[in-house]
Amino acid sequence: MYKISEFAEMTGLSKETLRYYAEVKLLEPAYIDQSNHYRYYDDGSYFLALLLSKLRGFGFTIQEMIAVMEDQSFEHLEDLLMKKRASIRGQIDELLARIGEIDEFLASGREERSDD
Repeated sequence: MYKISEFAEMTGLSKETLRYYAEVKLLEPAYIDQSNHYRYYDDGSYFLALLLSKLRGFGFTIQEMIAVMEDQSFEHLEDLLMKKRASIRGQIDELLARIGEIDEFLASGREERSDD
């Protein structure tokens, strides 16, 4: 069992994030000592924390992460990851289109100045 500070260091998640994840029932401690209210995590919690950290890095919302954790079989995880990938690809395409518009706008401004 790991105290919250040890667990935070192991997983790269802050103590505040771990407390929040417990509050929203995303990742609850394996044990809470009733005498001092210290939170303890186990090896199973470690793997779930790594998964949550990875999902957060992929841009999953808290609600999406809760949906993944509620589906304990992780049967739909691949589908969710593919949807997230498509969403990110769409965002990239939109950003590239904006860059193209900016480039065109800059080029038209340069042409106007050179005509003067």
